[in-house]
Amino acid sequence: MNLLNDLFHLFYPNLCATCHQQLLQNEFVICTICRHDLPLTHITDFTQNKIIDAFYGKVIIEKAFALLFYRKNNITKKLIEELKYKGNEEIGILFGDWLGELLKENKEFNDIDYIIPVPLHKKRLKERGYNQVTKFGQTLSNHLKKPLVENKLIRVSATKTQTLKTRFERFRNNDTKFLLTDIDFFKNKHILLIDDVITTGATLEACAKEFLNSKDCKISVLTIAYTE
Repeated sequence: MNLLNDLFHLFYPNLCATCHQQLLQNEFVICTICRHDLPLTHITDFTQNKIIDAFYGKVIIEKAFALLFYRKNNITKKLIEELKYKGNEEIGILFGDWLGELLKENKEFNDIDYIIPVPLHKKRLKERGYNQVTKFGQTLSNHLKKPLVENKLIRVSATKTQTLKTRFERFRNNDTKFLLTDIDFFKNKHILLIDDVITTGATLEACAKEFLNSKDCKISVLTIAYTE
């Protein structure tokens, strides 16, 4: 079996998702050099930070965290594009493991009840074939021992992806609508909204406001990356 695996990787080598160099045996998705180049946010205060500030005056967020900075033409942008548009869902697993271990250690989200991924519109899901945050959420769920709930929040309007829009267009995009199919399900619950990247926060804000229809529902936010 090992011989067959060796022959397979000889003809179909695992390549780094960013620099496209061949990965070593103990590397997964990205090489060690690229991993060291990742622009970590180093956020230590989950209740007072720039992500929380993005929602100020719009919706109350209990805690928020993003692992990486997302900047034009940086390594994070390449990874998010690979995850979002090129079917490389292993990137979601990589960061699900990374954040899962981090959050297990610092226990910041121990009191959440459910993990909720930002949903795609059914048309977009059919076109893409997958939600880019599903594997990320499943991996987080395994680490945190909290259920991933995908069928209670749905997107009822289809819009152009936020990542490909100009910043001005993103600020003007107020037509993204979401709907909770079971409001009572989240009564007195603390949910963790997850997404790949925060740009202006408009999408997560729209999701969070829908959860406000559930009595005493608390909302926290977690993403792989954050736009400064």
